[in-house]
Amino acid sequence: MIDGHKTAYAAFLKAVHETGANSRDYDEASREEEGALISICAFPVATQGDRFAKATYLLEIEARGELDLPEHMQALLHSTTWTV
Repeated sequence: MIDGHKTAYAAFLKAVHETGANSRDYDEASREEEGALISICAFPVATQGDRFAKATYLLEIEARGELDLPEHMQALLHSTTWTV
């Protein structure tokens, strides 16, 4: 998932630089990147290694100021609840 988000983020940055923020390519790349990030937030990790990888990556994203939507927090909180 993290590699998928990195790929989506790179495509998003490419769309920004090549077409600007007012294009269909930008909108599509933005939606794909956002969906990939929400998927990481929502992923319920099971192992200590996965937990560390998720937390480390999300802290990097947050440091850039990009973990800022209510959907991010909702997905992250839901990922920590246990369903029986």
